[in-house]
Amino acid sequence: MSEIFVDLGSVTAPSGVLVLGMAGWIDYWRELGQTLSERARTTAASGGGHLREWLCEAVAVPAAVDRPLTARASTSPSPFDEEPTIATLEIGLGLPWPETSDRSMPVSLGDLPVDRCGMAIGDASALDAWTGMNSEPDNGLADVTFWGRYADDAHARFGGERIGRYGYDGPHGWLDLPVGEAASLAAEVTVWRGGLQGKGVAVSLDKHTDFYRFRRAGWHHPLHVGSIEVGGCQVLGIDWDQGDHSIRHRGERDADQVYPVTLEADEAGQTVMRWTIPPYDFNGEDA
Repeated sequence: MSEIFVDLGSVTAPSGVLVLGMAGWIDYWRELGQTLSERARTTAASGGGHLREWLCEAVAVPAAVDRPLTARASTSPSPFDEEPTIATLEIGLGLPWPETSDRSMPVSLGDLPVDRCGMAIGDASALDAWTGMNSEPDNGLADVTFWGRYADDAHARFGGERIGRYGYDGPHGWLDLPVGEAASLAAEVTVWRGGLQGKGVAVSLDKHTDFYRFRRAGWHHPLHVGSIEVGGCQVLGIDWDQGDHSIRHRGERDADQVYPVTLEADEAGQTVMRWTIPPYDFNGEDA
C-alpha cells in the first residue's frame, strides 16, 4: 500500500543549503567554534550529509534558491495515545535527480534522533540567527500561562484567557506581553498559590525566542507543525508530542533511537530528502 502524505507547509533556502536539525541545539553550533551555515555549506557542496558535534546534530543538503520547498509527511499511530505521528518526513529540494545516478537507489545521508525539543527545517544561513530557549526575544515579548490545582481560583483572581491547543482546551494565561510585565505577572501568580504543580498553581513564563515561537506556531496543528520567519526566511518546526517521544524515542542517540535520512528521486524525477521513522509494532516490538 502506498503512503498517504499530508502537506506541512514550505520553507525557503536562498543560501542554497537546507538543514533538518535538532531544534533544541540549533543555537549551540556557533558556540562550538564554527557556525551551522559554515558546516552545512561544506557538507552540501559534496552532495549532502550528516553533521554532529557534542549534542548537536543535523543533516544538510543542497536545495533550490528560487522557490519555496514543500514539506509533507505520512503518519502512523502513536503507542502513547494512537494519535497520528510522523512516519516519513519528505522535503522537496527543487532540484532534478542527477542523470548519472540510479533513481532506484536512495542515497544515505546518515541518521537523526527525534529531539525531545522538536526539529527545525530551514535555510542554513537563516538558522545562524536562531534564538534558543535561553536567549532574549527580538520582539521584547513573552507569554504567561498557568495551570494546576488552583488554576480556576487564579483565573478568578487574575483573569487571563483560555489558550487552546489542538485537541484540548489548554491552560489559562496571557499572550504577547512586554517581557517585564510578563515577568511581574508570573511572579505575582506564583507567590499567590505556591507555584508548584499539584500544590498550587504552576506558572510558565515563555519569552518569544525562535525556539518558543515555532512551538507556539504548532499549537493548533495535529502534528505540532508550525511555520515562523527566522533570518528573513520561512522555517518549519515540528514540536514532538512528549508522550510519544517518551515511549518511542527516549534516550535518542545514546539509546540508538535514530532514523535514516536519505536523498531519493520522486515520481517526477525531482530530488527529495526523506527521514523515515518506522511505525510502532502494537504486537509488542517496534517494526
